[in-house]
Amino acid sequence: MSIHPKIEEVTARIRRRSTQLRAAYLQGIAAADGQQRVHRAALSCGNLAHGFAACGPDDKSRLRGDATPNLGIVTAYNDMLSAHQPFEHFPAIIRDAARAAGGTAQVAGGVPAMCDGVTQGRPGMELSLFSRDVIAQATAIALSHDMFDAALYLGVCDKIVPGLLIGALAFGHLPAVFVPAGPMTPGIPNKQKAEVRERYAAGKATREELLASEAASYHGAGTCTFYGTANSNQVLLEAMGLQLPGTSFVNPEQPLRETLTRASAERALQMSALGDDYRPIGQLVDERAIVNAIAALMATGGSTNHTIHWLAVARAAGILLTWDDIDTISQNVPLLARVYPNGDADVNRFHAAGGTAFVFRELLDAGLMHDLKTIAADGMRAFTREPRLLDGKLGYADAAAQSADENVVRPASNPFEAQGGLRLLRGNLGRSLIKISAVKPEHRSIEAPAVVIDDPKVLNKLHKENLLPQDFVAVVRYQGPRANGMPELHSLAPLLGLLQNQGRRVALVTDGRMSGASGKFPAAIHLTPEAHDSGPIARLREGDVIRLDAEAGVLEALVDADEWNAREAAANTAPAPLDMGRNLFAFNRRHVAPADQGALSISCGPPSHEDVWDYSNDHSANEYQTNDA
Repeated sequence: MSIHPKIEEVTARIRRRSTQLRAAYLQGIAAADGQQRVHRAALSCGNLAHGFAACGPDDKSRLRGDATPNLGIVTAYNDMLSAHQPFEHFPAIIRDAARAAGGTAQVAGGVPAMCDGVTQGRPGMELSLFSRDVIAQATAIALSHDMFDAALYLGVCDKIVPGLLIGALAFGHLPAVFVPAGPMTPGIPNKQKAEVRERYAAGKATREELLASEAASYHGAGTCTFYGTANSNQVLLEAMGLQLPGTSFVNPEQPLRETLTRASAERALQMSALGDDYRPIGQLVDERAIVNAIAALMATGGSTNHTIHWLAVARAAGILLTWDDIDTISQNVPLLARVYPNGDADVNRFHAAGGTAFVFRELLDAGLMHDLKTIAADGMRAFTREPRLLDGKLGYADAAAQSADENVVRPASNPFEAQGGLRLLRGNLGRSLIKISAVKPEHRSIEAPAVVIDDPKVLNKLHKENLLPQDFVAVVRYQGPRANGMPELHSLAPLLGLLQNQGRRVALVTDGRMSGASGKFPAAIHLTPEAHDSGPIARLREGDVIRLDAEAGVLEALVDADEWNAREAAANTAPAPLDMGRNLFAFNRRHVAPADQGALSISCGPPSHEDVWDYSNDHSANEYQTNDA
C-alpha cells in the first residue's frame, strides 16, 4: 500500500525542515561508532577492572576480552509505583538470558520514576515535567562508562519513557530495546471510578467511599488500566519499532511477560556491534518513525502529554516536529479505538479486542503509517502480529482479521471518527491543544464568560460558595513551564465533569497540562505563550467572553481589539508555593523552552546546533513552517 499523500507530505515537510540538524546528529553517531565498535576495548586496564569488579567469574572472563556483547540495563525500578514494581526481577532475567546467548548484562544505572497519580494536586507535581529531563540526564550518566554494546531500557510511565528515549538517543550509536512491564489486571470499571469522584466533588460520597473506589481501581502491580500517558507511551514505542511486537499490554504475572523480557535481551545482543544485525537507535528513529508515533497516538486517542514529549524526543534525534505537523496528522488519521477516557474499555479489553497489532495493520494497509526498519528483523509488518507462547517458546500469530469488539477497536473502513484524537487551536490567545476524542460532539464548542484564577484550588472554593456562573470557561493561568513547571490540573476534572453532567456548559483554558486520562469536557491546554512570559492569557479579565471551537480549531477572547491590545499582563495572584524541592529546579524554570518546543530544560541534539531553538525566547512553530517553502 502506498503512503497516504498527506502523511507523505507532512513527513517530507519534517525531513526538509530538519535537514541540517539531522545530518549533524547522524554525523555524531558515525563519529562515535567509528571510534571503536566495542567501546570498552579502548578502556585502560584500570578502567576495565573497575567496570567488571563486582561480576562473577564467568562474566569477568567474558568481559576481559572483546568478543562478548555486554548489555547495559537502565532501570526505572522502584517498589512504590505499581507500574515499575515488576522491574525488580527483570535484571536477573536479562542477565540469565544474556549469558545463555553468549553475552553479559549489567545494570548500568537507575533513573527516578515519579507518578502524577500520587502527586496530582500536590506541590510535588511541580517537579513532574522536569523529571523527564532529569531522567534523560541520568540515562546519559548510566551509559557514560563505555562498557556497553547495546542497552535495555526498563520504564513505563509518563515522563519516564520519554526521558529514557531522549537519553538513549544521546547515545544513538548504541542499539536499544525498550522493555515494558505491562498493565495491571482490570479493577472496577473506569467509568464507575469517575462517577464516584464526581459524587465526592458534589459532596454526595464520603472519603471512605472514594478511597475504596480508588483502591479497587488501582489494586496491583502494573500500569493503571486507563489509556493515559503511560499506556500511550507503550503504543508509541511499538509504532516506532523500539520494543518487541505486542509487548505493551501483557500483564506482569503472565508467563509470556518473562518470555518477552528474555527475547528482548536476546534481540539486543543480535543488534549489538558484536552481533550479526547491527541497528543503532539513532538510525532507526528518523522522521518516519516520529510520524508513525503521532499517527498511532491519533488513531488510538492517546495522551495530550505527548504533544510536548514527542517534540522533545524528535529534537533529540535531530528532527524538528511541530504542533502543526501533529494537527495535520490528526486531521488525516481516523480514530480506531475507544479506550477510557475515550470510551468505557480499559487497556486489557483493548488488547483482547485486537490491540496494537490490529490498529497497526489497519494503519499500514491504509497508508497511514510508514513501513520502516525497526528492532524487529522484518520491519513494521512484524508489529501486526501478536506474541504467543507455543510449547513454552515465543511465537507470533497474525492479528485477527476482524475486531473482537467493535465498541473498542474498529477497522479504518469503519472508524469511530474520520479524524484523530487531538486538535490544534489558534486565535488571539495564542496556540493550544485540545483532546476531542473524549469529548462528545455537542460539547466541543462553547462561548461563555471567563472565570479567571491563578490557583486551581480557587475553582472548587467558588463552587462551594455558589459563585460560579451557570456557563463559564475556567481560565487557570500561571501554570506554564516557566511559572511553576507546568503541573497537571486533573484535580479540576471531577468538578467540571459534574457541572457538565448537570447541563451547564463549561470548559477549561490553561497554560498548564491535563492528565492523559482527562477528557469529557473541552480543555484548551498547553496554551503558548504562557502567562509567565506575558502571554495573551495574562490579559484575560473576569467576565471576558471566550470562544472555544474544537472542530474549527479556534480559541479567542471576544474583546474589542483596541482594548485587548492596550491591556497589560495581570500579575500572578497565586500564593507562594511550598518548596518541596522546587528550589533545585529554579534553573530549569528559568531556561525551559515553551510547550510548543517540547518544554525542554536541557540542551538536546547535536552540540554544534544548540541554537536551533533559543531557549531564552518564545518562538512559534510557525517560523519553521515559513522555512519549508
